[in-house]
Amino acid sequence: MTHEIAINGLSEIEQAASEFLKQIGDNKIIAFYAPMGAGKTTFTTALCHQLGVKEDAVSSPTFAIVNEYRTVNGKTIYHFDFYRINELREALDIGYYDYIDSGDLCLIEWPENIEELLPEETLRVHISIRPDQSRLLTWVD
Repeated sequence: MTHEIAINGLSEIEQAASEFLKQIGDNKIIAFYAPMGAGKTTFTTALCHQLGVKEDAVSSPTFAIVNEYRTVNGKTIYHFDFYRINELREALDIGYYDYIDSGDLCLIEWPENIEELLPEETLRVHISIRPDQSRLLTWVD
């Protein structure tokens, strides 16, 4: 089944994140495919806020590759940014499989750079920029 969520502006992002979380079920590994500037980190931040992560705790892990967040009820979220990954070994060196196999929510930006390492059960979400600059999230489950 194909799912879509339109985001017509930043004022709608929290509602879109809430709706997304309702629709994804028990998926724990979510990969966001989108061009630079499409809003991957912004949407990830909204997801984390919806899950109870403190507002100032979420940031892009571009230089650290992975950030770890805690929700108010103690659950862990891992936020990956593989933009700067040049070799799969770099992802493995950070303990990639320990995170992915943890059972905790893993939100992945730039999954194209580690495609070979993504488990079969990864939910692949595409964020596209529409001509009016709104965003459209699409995925198939």
